[in-house]
Amino acid sequence: MTRVPLLIAVLAFFAPLLGATPSFAEEPLWTGSRVAEARTQTLLTTLRASGEHGLDPAWYGIDRLEQALKTGTDTARTEQMIGEAFAAYASDVSTGRVNANSIDPDIAIEQRKVKRADLLKAATDASDFGAYLASLPPKGDYPALQKALATWRQKRAATTYTPIAAGEALKPGKTEARVPVLRKRLAELELTVPAPAAAPDFYDDALVALVKSYQETKGLTVDGVIGDNTTRSINTSLDDRIDQIVANLERRRWLPEDLGPRYIYVNTGDYSMVFVTDGKLAFQSQVIVGTPKHPTPEIQSTMYGFQTNPYWTVPQSISGDEYLPLLRRDPYALANQGFKIFSSWSDNNSEIDPASVDWNSVNPKAFPYRVRQEPGASNALGYIFFPFQNNYGVYMHDTASRWLFTEGSRNFSHGCIRLQNPLDFVTKVFEGRASFDRARVQKAIDSGDQVHYTFPESVKLYVTYRTVTAAADGTPTFRDDVYGRDRKVVAAMGKPRS
Repeated sequence: MTRVPLLIAVLAFFAPLLGATPSFAEEPLWTGSRVAEARTQTLLTTLRASGEHGLDPAWYGIDRLEQALKTGTDTARTEQMIGEAFAAYASDVSTGRVNANSIDPDIAIEQRKVKRADLLKAATDASDFGAYLASLPPKGDYPALQKALATWRQKRAATTYTPIAAGEALKPGKTEARVPVLRKRLAELELTVPAPAAAPDFYDDALVALVKSYQETKGLTVDGVIGDNTTRSINTSLDDRIDQIVANLERRRWLPEDLGPRYIYVNTGDYSMVFVTDGKLAFQSQVIVGTPKHPTPEIQSTMYGFQTNPYWTVPQSISGDEYLPLLRRDPYALANQGFKIFSSWSDNNSEIDPASVDWNSVNPKAFPYRVRQEPGASNALGYIFFPFQNNYGVYMHDTASRWLFTEGSRNFSHGCIRLQNPLDFVTKVFEGRASFDRARVQKAIDSGDQVHYTFPESVKLYVTYRTVTAAADGTPTFRDDVYGRDRKVVAAMGKPRS
């Protein structure tokens, strides 16, 4: 094949991707010249190292590419194959391997996007193609997660794994055969295990203290008891932890590089929330999030303000599943907790007497009444409510159950985000604004007034699920995958592209 027909074939292939008519003055991108061949070798080197990002070189047909280049017979097809591999890798490493919103019904984010035509143009225009490829992954803590991945893969080859058998809860002061296994397993996790104070199978105070420290780092209830959750966590294998790092690298690729000048970042993976303004941390707090049965979704939205002394309109699912059994036992059970029941979802004059309904005949799956909790000390939303647009009916709010913030694993809600110190948070959002008076807000709360406040500027909200974070040196902090989403992410990454 002569040079001009070959060039026509290659450009005709890429024209639909580029959204343009082929220009026959251009040269092939990957073959036919020293510059193109150097670009290809740089790409192949990068593809071979794609495992450093939790990706797999096999996904990009590295063996087929090398064979095609070695054979050198069908140059047009080789050009096409290399272009496809480049576009796939560049997209994967910059915006994510998978469509995040297709992985789990509780993920609905604005994932970063990139057009393949833009990638091909950037590759063509790059004066230093290697530097261009290196610029594609996210910044921030992403390189630290890469270091953690490399370290834990090395550990996998040199570390033994001794799981603890299931059984009744192992409590401090007990003597049991699982205690020596517990010591061995904790040592495998690179923890400094104290020598037994008495018999090797006695669960002594020093070992209990170590277990409590472990529980605290994993967001578990800090009680020293080896129950189901702690056993499951301690038994997490190195392969599982590696998969978690891979999933969190992928999850980081989904988000924008720049989260904006003012944003709230909620991590349901470690029960935390931060508020950043002008690039600086202004506020941080613990949060309570959804249970494994009612997980808090991964979403992005915008918060515009807050309200004091909110009503809580109970979702129909909760009314049918949790409150209907109470009403069947005692029609006034909810009234005693500050709830009212309405026959209409729009008319506040439709309140009914709970005793007037035959609750035994009500279908829990089609609960027809509106249940509303009045403002007050026992209100599930607390005294401050932060609405934001989403399709899940979840919000951020205060809570009447403040004692739950003392727990290590704080997944107790039906999906909403409970904030520990909401008034401190809004004070930071309004900081420096003469229009805001904290004492006036507190007075509204104390008097039971329902007042709506608008933030001086809207605040972007990111709710994510980061189960692994890493220090700059690559030292990871793991939280357990209580929602099971990390496993879904890794499984989806390994599937062929659609």
